[in-house]
Amino acid sequence: MATVNSNAPVMSQDLLNSVNPKKPKAVEGSVEADTNKFMTLLVTQLKNQDPMNPLDNAQITSQLAQLSTVTGVNKLNTTMESLKSSYQSSEGLQAANLIGHGVLVGGNGVTLAGGKGIMGVHLDSAADKVQMIITDPKTGKDIQTIDLGQQPAGTVPIAWDGVVDPTKLDAAGKPIALKDGNYLIRVVAERGGEVLKDAKALSFDTVASVTTSAKDGVKLNLPSRGVVAMTDVKQIL
Repeated sequence: MATVNSNAPVMSQDLLNSVNPKKPKAVEGSVEADTNKFMTLLVTQLKNQDPMNPLDNAQITSQLAQLSTVTGVNKLNTTMESLKSSYQSSEGLQAANLIGHGVLVGGNGVTLAGGKGIMGVHLDSAADKVQMIITDPKTGKDIQTIDLGQQPAGTVPIAWDGVVDPTKLDAAGKPIALKDGNYLIRVVAERGGEVLKDAKALSFDTVASVTTSAKDGVKLNLPSRGVVAMTDVKQIL
């Protein structure tokens, strides 16, 4: 007669679970999760169909085609998200290389330091006549007009020495320049006698740091202008 050994070791539930691990649950919204939902609905429909009026092959084929479409769209969305992430990483690396570099961005001011100032003009379309006008912020008076002549569409950097009238010389015989400081700028561009609305004055600044986030993408931190997007940069100097 066979006997039962009551002292035999009992296999624990944890050991059984490790030997027969459960398949991890599909992530909600993933292709696998949507496919599982669809197949569950289809199997349930087949189990509960009317035996006297079962689903025909055309109906089943149509539903499988819908599954294929949904799966394809979800895979496309996943691919697009992956491409977006790769693009943001690439843009972040590109932006990091700009740290310490000068850039021209939209603005209405120029800083004269040591007799040197940098500004620019951006034109969305060609112009017959372009002028950069510099204004004293304290008096509100225009103190200089720089004639750039005819210009094609694009960005035009301008180096400014602060000399308003080259004929006025100091004791050493050098042209008298304006004092260092901040000045206002504006652009007047014309084509065929009409003032263009797509002309923009550009200010100079230096990229201090870069910020990246999934929501806002890549941003450049400029000491004077604050936070700007990569697309706001019209020229890298």
